[in-house]
Amino acid sequence: MNKTLVTNLITLTLVVFGWVSGNTLVLSVGLFALSGAVTNWLAVHMLFEKVPLLYGSGVIPARFEDFKIGIRQLMMEQFFTEENIDRFLSDASGGAAHFDLQPIIEDTDFSPAFEALLQTVEGSSFGGMLAMVGGREALLPMQDDFTQKLKFAVNDIVASDSFSEKLRGNAESPQAMSMIQTKIQSIIEQRLEELTPNLVKEIIQTMIRKHLGWLVVWGGVFGGVFGLIAHFI
Repeated sequence: MNKTLVTNLITLTLVVFGWVSGNTLVLSVGLFALSGAVTNWLAVHMLFEKVPLLYGSGVIPARFEDFKIGIRQLMMEQFFTEENIDRFLSDASGGAAHFDLQPIIEDTDFSPAFEALLQTVEGSSFGGMLAMVGGREALLPMQDDFTQKLKFAVNDIVASDSFSEKLRGNAESPQAMSMIQTKIQSIIEQRLEELTPNLVKEIIQTMIRKHLGWLVVWGGVFGGVFGLIAHFI
């Protein structure tokens, strides 16, 4: 339901009824209610759209760069501080948080590790013996089994408490923390550069226009009350 449209229609109906019927009470209430509703509707509209001859209208698109700076400062100074990053790396008890890296490990190509193993064997004292039984081709059938066992081993390592503690310790070093914050800021700035005044306007409209509709409703209500008081005065 469009609260703005309904409110304006109701107040306009009161004005028309009061005018046609000659009822000054209804006319006064309707006029004041209509003026309150339309004034508040215009104020909401002026936040997002430029209205000719009305200074200060279209403030959100006009202050586009200020909004971008504000968003950047909010993200870096309130969300991605050193304390919050440290809290992200810690669990509820204060210990190092454990991250589920299994999906990443499963998608990782471990063929370079198997190739390194083949080169190591070929370059060792067993290289001659390996050549006698067919060379590296003799070991190729072992690649899938080797890859699965290596993934299991890596999963066990990254799931251990010692790995999590070392990960947090390295991430919390001044150099690493600075690098993390710089990377986060770079991502935020890159995304902000993709924003346009219209996109910012649409984002803010989506968030608050629904609630700003009540300004029109209450503008009509209080305007009607003032009209009622004005009639008796």
